[in-house]
Amino acid sequence: PFKDEVVAIIGLGGTGGYVLDYMVKTPVRGIRAFDADGFHVHNAFRSPGRLTKGELGKSKAQVLAGRYRNFRKGLSIQTKFIDESSGKDLRGVTFAFVCVDKGSSRAAIHALLISMGIPFIDVGMGLNRKRGPISGGMRTTHFSAANAEKVSAEKLVPTHDNPDDMYKTNIQIAELNALNASLAVIAYKKTLGFYVDDEPFYNLLMSLGDMRTPRQTE
Repeated sequence: PFKDEVVAIIGLGGTGGYVLDYMVKTPVRGIRAFDADGFHVHNAFRSPGRLTKGELGKSKAQVLAGRYRNFRKGLSIQTKFIDESSGKDLRGVTFAFVCVDKGSSRAAIHALLISMGIPFIDVGMGLNRKRGPISGGMRTTHFSAANAEKVSAEKLVPTHDNPDDMYKTNIQIAELNALNASLAVIAYKKTLGFYVDDEPFYNLLMSLGDMRTPRQTE
């Protein structure tokens, strides 16, 4: 089911880095990944792989291209932001993962993908320490080509920035990034019939407190 797939990964932070790692090992025809931010210490704690001297200070795209360029063909990782003017970069893409943590950027990316008819999954985390230990959860929202407008209208995905979100301040959460990415990639592979899908959903939340996964089904 993967041979004709061209997948875009928009955002290569903690969760996006793991999505990239999983997709590089999936036999899709092509992968286009985008991020214009720099690679810093907290990124090293939230991404798969090792840190080598000289990677800090480069862009995330440069660092990850160096790690994966000899792993497979059909891989393009660019130091670039994706916004409403980036249609040319996404032409030919069959599916996208949106892994950004800025609400305003997310809104523009969603609008572009919906206008181009590209199905996508948006991932996110909402974390806090109101109870002492870190609490909150992970979200996986699927915008299919058929229901993207409907899902968008439900406003399940935040399009504003939360200054108090623990995600931005606590680096010891790599396992949450990896789990969020795993949920997203599994959901994508379900759309292709690779995994069984007894109860298709378009929005899944996994709570840290009880590890339950309430979902909204199609």
